[in-house]
Amino acid sequence: MVRLRLRRRRRSNPEGRMSVMSHLRELRRRIVTILLIIAAGAVVGWIFYDPILAILKHPYCSVPASHRFPPNSKDCELIFTAPLDGFTTRLKVSVIAGAVLTAPLWLYQVWAFVTPGLRKKERKYTLIFVAASTVLFAAGVCLAYVVLAKGLQVLIGAAGSGAVATLTVNSYLSFVILMLVIFGVSFELPLLIVMANLVGVLPAKLLKRFQRVGIFLIFLFAAIATPSTDPFTMCAMAIPMVLLFEGSVLFAVVHDRRKARRKAEAEAQARASALDDDIPSAIDPIPRRLPETWSEAT
Repeated sequence: MVRLRLRRRRRSNPEGRMSVMSHLRELRRRIVTILLIIAAGAVVGWIFYDPILAILKHPYCSVPASHRFPPNSKDCELIFTAPLDGFTTRLKVSVIAGAVLTAPLWLYQVWAFVTPGLRKKERKYTLIFVAASTVLFAAGVCLAYVVLAKGLQVLIGAAGSGAVATLTVNSYLSFVILMLVIFGVSFELPLLIVMANLVGVLPAKLLKRFQRVGIFLIFLFAAIATPSTDPFTMCAMAIPMVLLFEGSVLFAVVHDRRKARRKAEAEAQARASALDDDIPSAIDPIPRRLPETWSEAT
């Protein structure tokens, strides 16, 4: 009996409408699922902590040995000063690595919470959203990893030849992880613009009108968001974002033109069907007097 009642409720609610409490319960369920997914990924990150740490430490190891501690040594070591720093650092790296590794799974949970409020045509973008967001986030992380080596050389080398950097593992990893996350999240901007355009929230006319303002805001965001203050890192972040933004604007223009063309074709077909021979024409119910002479007819 309970199953029959649930089936009847689902059939009577094809648009996925829910009450406020149902939305809150669904949100709680999705959040718990996301936390469990990230926790499972954190366990994997805890197990493979040493190779992950070696990858994260590589940008620092690429800094000239004269600026590392101990000076002019082949070793590349990070230090920590508090007893709990080693444990907290490993826990932090494991959780962030778990979130990155399981990104497609919890991104799907986020999108699955949004899709019940969308139409069927809009729900088909679920897989595209998950795949594109994963690729863009990975591209941003890879770019940040490449830029980190040059950025650290500029920042550490600014102290001069008589100074060396004694970096703690906690401060260094916090800096590196923040850079990776900021670059990865910032690369999601064009995807959000494209998805908003596809669902009709952000038209191409509005994007073209504020295109210059958007480019200025991107450079402003890159200057504020990057933990390092060097112009190389800022430009390395802002220029790809501008290119992706321009690509999303171009996509919106093409999509809106196709949408307008389809709408015009549909209206033309509707007008053509209105003049079909099988459809009766409108007749004036009040008869008019016929002209008696040629002059009256003309």
